[in-house]
Amino acid sequence: MPPKEPPRRRVPGPARPRNGANGSGRSPRSGARPPARRPRPIQRRPAARGRAPRTLRLGSPRPRLRLVSLGLTLVMLAFVARLLQVQAVDASAYAAKAEKNRYLEYTVAAERGEITDRRGIALATSVDAHNITADPKLFTPEDSKAPDAPQQAAALLAPILDKDADELAKKLSTPKSRYTVLAYRQTPQVWKQIKDLKAAFAEKADEDRAKGGPGANVLAGVLQEPTTRRVYPNGDLAAGILGFVSADGKGGGGLESQLDKELAGEDGKIRYAQAGGRRVPTAGTREIPAVPGSDIELTIDRDIQWAAQKAISDQVEKSKADRGYVIVQNTRTGELLAMANAPGYDPNDLSEATSASLGNAALQDVYEPGSTSKVMSIAAVLEEGAATPGTHVTVPNRLHRGDRLFKDDVDHPTWYLTLNGVLAKSSNIGTILATGQLGKNQAESNQVLYDYLRKFGLGKKTGLGYPGESPGLLAHPKDWSTSQQFTIPFGQGLSMNAVQAASVYSTVANGGVRVAPTLVRGTKGSDGRFTPVETPEENRVVSEKTAKTLARMLESVVDDTEGTGTKAAIPGYRVAGKTGTANRVDPVRGVYQGYTASFAGFAPADNPQITVYCAIQNPTRGSYFGGQICGPIYKQVMEFALKSLQTPPSGSKPPRLPVSFKPGE
Repeated sequence: MPPKEPPRRRVPGPARPRNGANGSGRSPRSGARPPARRPRPIQRRPAARGRAPRTLRLGSPRPRLRLVSLGLTLVMLAFVARLLQVQAVDASAYAAKAEKNRYLEYTVAAERGEITDRRGIALATSVDAHNITADPKLFTPEDSKAPDAPQQAAALLAPILDKDADELAKKLSTPKSRYTVLAYRQTPQVWKQIKDLKAAFAEKADEDRAKGGPGANVLAGVLQEPTTRRVYPNGDLAAGILGFVSADGKGGGGLESQLDKELAGEDGKIRYAQAGGRRVPTAGTREIPAVPGSDIELTIDRDIQWAAQKAISDQVEKSKADRGYVIVQNTRTGELLAMANAPGYDPNDLSEATSASLGNAALQDVYEPGSTSKVMSIAAVLEEGAATPGTHVTVPNRLHRGDRLFKDDVDHPTWYLTLNGVLAKSSNIGTILATGQLGKNQAESNQVLYDYLRKFGLGKKTGLGYPGESPGLLAHPKDWSTSQQFTIPFGQGLSMNAVQAASVYSTVANGGVRVAPTLVRGTKGSDGRFTPVETPEENRVVSEKTAKTLARMLESVVDDTEGTGTKAAIPGYRVAGKTGTANRVDPVRGVYQGYTASFAGFAPADNPQITVYCAIQNPTRGSYFGGQICGPIYKQVMEFALKSLQTPPSGSKPPRLPVSFKPGE
């Protein structure tokens, strides 16, 4: 049977009012709304008596510190993770990106020192120039946005740099390199042309990128390095002395090579950041400044050098000769005032130079001097007391010595000459006879003559230290052949260079004291202080008496009508000199062919100041005698030098030493 339902509990409600809803005892009217109830007031409990007010307590800081530490740890872990990603995981990718903004370092060339003449006039100087360089990586398709950027850039640069386009393209197509030189030492005008082209291409690339294009720029990687370029303001003047500077900025010949260390200075370095072929100015630059080279002051006088070079160049061309040289020297100090060569070359443009014209033939050529060397033989005879200027020497037309028959340059009847006449008429036979008196026998005479030749500077270098200088040839007497014993006294069978020959006459003019030739007066450093070179070495060769006697004898060569050097006479000045005409050894075939014509002397003979020496190799048109073609050059150059140096004329007339004698006197 179903369970019984529990009894319902009655929920107590509000007390119903009696006798009606309004509590008045009366029943409400039918349909009337009951009145609203009033809310009962809330009864609040009074606070318990005797209980203290509640206080606030701060929480513990440890949870907060743990939270901050945890946050910092997470941040540091994030940094470490990023660092590992950059340096380990993605290192190659970031390195590749860094290639576009990396530091470049290049050398800052030091300014090369000037070379000036004795008056400070520039003979070689340097001007601003630019090495045109490139960053090959910026010519790759990825960086340039052009598939054939090297070829396009090369085609644009080739006519400006005067280079082959294929060669330039090859240099620009080596992406593993970040540096290549396209052209050395270009003028500022060349760089301006390239810079204007770069600006035009950069502007065009910016416009292309603004339109959504790739913005190709084939010249972005063309850069420049500031440097200097060597120039020679006087063209070919003194080129044989100065030399030239090679394409890499180093001395390639002459004094430019010999004094390269002093002239070059010390290069500096500069390091900077670049991006896309442009320098980043905010990335900072590190620079080691260059130290400029020292200036070199020469003993050369530019005006005298010009006169000497013009005179010898004109005569070499007129005579259709191989070459020629003129030396001008201060007789007392040994300073070289001029050293001219012909033909020459312009060091500003070596493309026109020939191998024969490069170098300094006045120091590098050696040749048999001929009769100009007789002055040393006669000096030995006078110094040894074997003869005097008036000693009689009977000169036959032919002289048999050893295995040869010797003669003079012209056929003649027997000459009755003094020793002075032997020198004046340049007699080979008379010189052989005179030097034969230097010893008791021929071997002893050979040794005495050899010793004097060495004292005059033969067989050894001049002391200039010039690159390529030859000391000449002077064998020891024991090695002289039978013919050399008799040819060496008159200048065949030995060899010297032009500076050695000039020094011989300067020694006589300087009272018998040889002063080593000098070409450099001193140097001036970057601080402006001038440092003179060391005093040149001096050696007495013959006595002052012998030197003065020899000077008077040399005047007879020029002043006497019977002398061979009358064309060298200078009005108002006493001139001492000697002619020379020697058989010439062909340097190619090694046999005698042609002649060496020469003239040497000094002036004023009564107060010597200047020595001039001239030699012409293998003249093939007109005369080949030294007195005829070199005498006039001597006169022209000596006159110019005397006036340029304001040398006063001679105050006396030359002595008339006898040239010949009558038989039986």
